[in-house]
Amino acid sequence: MVGERGFEPPTPWSRTRCSTRLSHSPIVVEGSRHTERPGSVLDRRASYPSECTKFGDPPVTLHTELDFFASSSSLRVLDGGMATELERRGCDISGPLWSAAVLESAPQAIAAVHLDYLRAGADCISTASYQVSAHGYREIGRSAGDANRALRLSVELAEQARADYARENRRRVWIAASLGPFGAALHNGAEYHGRYSIAFDDLVAFHAERLAILADCGADCIALETIPSLEEGHAVLLALAQTPSLTAWISFTCRDARHVAHGETLAECAAAVASSPQIAAIGINCTAPHLIADLIAQAQTGAAEAQRGTERGSGPAKPVLVYPNSGETWDAAARSWHGEADPAHFGALARAWFAAGAQAVGGCCRTGPAHICAVAAARDAAYSG
Repeated sequence: MVGERGFEPPTPWSRTRCSTRLSHSPIVVEGSRHTERPGSVLDRRASYPSECTKFGDPPVTLHTELDFFASSSSLRVLDGGMATELERRGCDISGPLWSAAVLESAPQAIAAVHLDYLRAGADCISTASYQVSAHGYREIGRSAGDANRALRLSVELAEQARADYARENRRRVWIAASLGPFGAALHNGAEYHGRYSIAFDDLVAFHAERLAILADCGADCIALETIPSLEEGHAVLLALAQTPSLTAWISFTCRDARHVAHGETLAECAAAVASSPQIAAIGINCTAPHLIADLIAQAQTGAAEAQRGTERGSGPAKPVLVYPNSGETWDAAARSWHGEADPAHFGALARAWFAAGAQAVGGCCRTGPAHICAVAAARDAAYSG
């Protein structure tokens, strides 16, 4: 998924990107250790960066059915921040649409970022559509038609990158259509606290409108990202139900090791949404990396509770995916980022997140291809034990 929030976050842990996916060598699980089965193929390519290692797959036929989490023993790698990379390449993301503005000004720059994430080892790329909505476009004097065209173009660019990458490597790649919360459309930082002045039915309609546009696009799933509250989680489920052909993951942004941004526990939120047959996984994104290990346990608790309440109560719970920020914090007074952003350190954390039970790991604000390369190496290390 690639949303990517604004460059000047209203809170110290805001992101400059959000959205994201992984590769699939067959493995078996022995306790918390993952062992590669005989017959998998190790593909070392001198792409980006040269030391990245990926498990290759035989040629497959792409289809729209979501099987990204088909096997509970498969570990996946998501992509990293979109806005961060676009800014590094000279794109202007200072306006209210952030990285979505580049869909019009320099669309091939977006395709190039997608391709670099695939070369770094991502199994799934998220579209540059986090900030796109008819509501948000109207706020800046644009039409709903402009927003709808931007949504479709974001998927087309991801498809282009996937096709270009297939000429280099035939491993399976997924596309997730990134959709941010209602707060992102307000351009005022409300996504980081979830305290909206909007009727619940209107909140449902906000999400349903974008989902209807994406229903006939080529994405494999929807990434509903940076959801700050239980109420918006409920709204998302009702919106999804209006387009039953869609499958999604829902990812919450958290303020501490137990609570989402609005204040509910992550376990409560996960339990509320995981029972939906349209939700494929529970996620945590746009959150400080040092909180992630505890939050994985919270998400697992909620997902397990939801599973016990279904007809398949004895089956596996919904998987958990995480894509936190780099670890840097934003200093609004100095207008600069501070803190740890070392890809090697992020990779070491990723190995711990896989060990804690995350089935997919990627990055959000201020992460780039080097971080995702480190995540892919962590995943490979988990496979080899």
